[in-house]
Amino acid sequence: MIQDGPRELEDVVVTAARLPPAAGDAAFSVIRLDGELLDRATRLDEALATVPAVSLFRRTSSLGANPTTQGISLRAIAPSGAGRTLVTLDGVPLNDPFGGWVIWSQVAPESLEGLDIIRGAGAGPYGAGALTGVIALRERGREGGVLDGSLGDGGRRIAAATTVGQGRVSITGSALYDRSNGYTPVRGAAAGAADTPLDLETLSGALRADIGIDSATALSLHASAYDEARGSGLAGARSSGSGQGYSATLARTPGRNRLGWRAQAWRRDSDFANSSVAVAADRSTTTPANDQFATPASGWGGNLALRGAGLDLGDGRLEWELGADARFSEGETQERFRYMAGQFTRDRFAGGETSVAGGYAEAAWSRGPWLVAGGLRLDHWANGQARRLERDRATGLPTLDETYPDRSGDVLSARLAVRRDLGGDLAMRAAAYSGFRPATLNELHRPFRVGNDLTEANAALEPETLQGVEAGLSWEDERTRLGATLFVNRIESAIVNVTLGEGPGIIAALPRAGFVPAGGVLRQRQNAGVIEAVGLELTAEHRFEDLTLVGAVSVTDAEVDGGSAAPQLTGLRPAQAPVLSATAGADWRLSDRLTLGVRGRYESRRFEDDLNSRVLDAALTLDARVDWRVSEGVMLYAAADNLFDEAVEVSETANGVAGLGPPRALRAGVSFSW
Repeated sequence: MIQDGPRELEDVVVTAARLPPAAGDAAFSVIRLDGELLDRATRLDEALATVPAVSLFRRTSSLGANPTTQGISLRAIAPSGAGRTLVTLDGVPLNDPFGGWVIWSQVAPESLEGLDIIRGAGAGPYGAGALTGVIALRERGREGGVLDGSLGDGGRRIAAATTVGQGRVSITGSALYDRSNGYTPVRGAAAGAADTPLDLETLSGALRADIGIDSATALSLHASAYDEARGSGLAGARSSGSGQGYSATLARTPGRNRLGWRAQAWRRDSDFANSSVAVAADRSTTTPANDQFATPASGWGGNLALRGAGLDLGDGRLEWELGADARFSEGETQERFRYMAGQFTRDRFAGGETSVAGGYAEAAWSRGPWLVAGGLRLDHWANGQARRLERDRATGLPTLDETYPDRSGDVLSARLAVRRDLGGDLAMRAAAYSGFRPATLNELHRPFRVGNDLTEANAALEPETLQGVEAGLSWEDERTRLGATLFVNRIESAIVNVTLGEGPGIIAALPRAGFVPAGGVLRQRQNAGVIEAVGLELTAEHRFEDLTLVGAVSVTDAEVDGGSAAPQLTGLRPAQAPVLSATAGADWRLSDRLTLGVRGRYESRRFEDDLNSRVLDAALTLDARVDWRVSEGVMLYAAADNLFDEAVEVSETANGVAGLGPPRALRAGVSFSW
């Protein structure tokens, strides 16, 4: 029947197309960071570092870290340049399709409404890559916005994010521009003319359209891009990266008598360039060593999930989820190397394809004070089309032409957890889990150089797996939160950069790597046995009327058993894994307009290398910030990072030259919110 006049549409609140948090999450170790904390951070990885033992491969933040070391890991079991943690944005993986690392500048903290840090191997809906856990980012969806700009110590930053809506459609956009003159990592008497700043210039943006189909169903279309260029701390050494991402998500929220579901497809393209140099013994000059002029890579995939929520089973309730997902990657490193007589004399092309696909079943049952959650998944991984070609640039003839057999396998993962409310705001939980991480294209195919240290790829790498158990207690009331977790983890077939020998000269164990200069070592990525770790995590928070105190401690005893593959590593500690890390902070509202915040982080010593021969001393840093509310929605602030200008060791060369983290940095800015 045709009706005259306007037709009233159903009132629909438009939000991003996503399933709500699963009921079973409460049984696992989950830390939630809210949008207020993220809005005050200049870089996302620095916000994550407020949680102990959550860090990039080295102590350096993404302000100064080379992209190849921006992989993130949870818990100090065995950090890795590729990262042993899966990072997602509303379900879409953000890990680079070639290297597995995360370009953190692609996401402005202001663009997020919050994130979940899920510690322990993934399994369930997370799958490959979630070896030590998952960082699940949630993009903002509330109407309104924020604009933040700051200046300080040779740097400038501006970021904005906003959501506007009309009827059944809303648009969310975000942008970030950050430029820094940087700092020189080698300072003092050890520095020479070859040492230069870690400067940075980055630009990123994202746009999402949400379309409400009905009160429970929404479609989200997302596009993003980033571009960054940075110095590497040595004359003639620089890196750059760029990429784009696209996704489409259709989701329906589950209800008491309604199944929920999600269908998602995504694609990511990235490119990376990195030049490296050899350093003279007196650090007065550098010589070109490698020019990785391009690393084109693509990743694509999708996932499906079907969820039933709130089913009555007598006096208990059941939530379940069935799903499947797949990820595919292809990429190639393109390089010039072997610098002689003022020019590069060799070309290298190396790369291939990887894939992983799996299905899973998850369920959570609750009854009174009890919550039981668990899941099972089966994945098939495959590596194929692997080739490494090196040729003489003058003649065009190959000097190395290797192809590698296709390889594949199946991995079964599972997790099970129990939580019980004990009354009096006290709860206990216990969990067991397993997970896996296949080697990245970077680990399989790309050799690299840092200063005079060389690291070779290994196309024969197997996936690494983790099994773990943990138990925890938590207590929470209106003002106080306390938590404690004890865990035992075991990584098998751990992918480790294993030292094969020192320069100068050709190392007989791997002659194709070429000449190793004086003061350098040769390493190769290998499945180097087993890493076992036992850890304790403590968290505390208390809110007074005008003062909030927070603190957390992580203690991890990790040890390598190299077995027959790398017996020289047996009994040693994994590289870049501190025993103790702790954070503490206070936010004091001195008046209705003035707030003072301080944050401290301590880390015990860690080792730069697999042989534990290069020691990075313990480090303690303090950051401070003062906020002045000018009016509703307008805030002035001043901040000091590394307030006491501590010299934090982040690297060390074979001849004992230490690279340091950023010195004290001051900045001031203004933030508008609406």
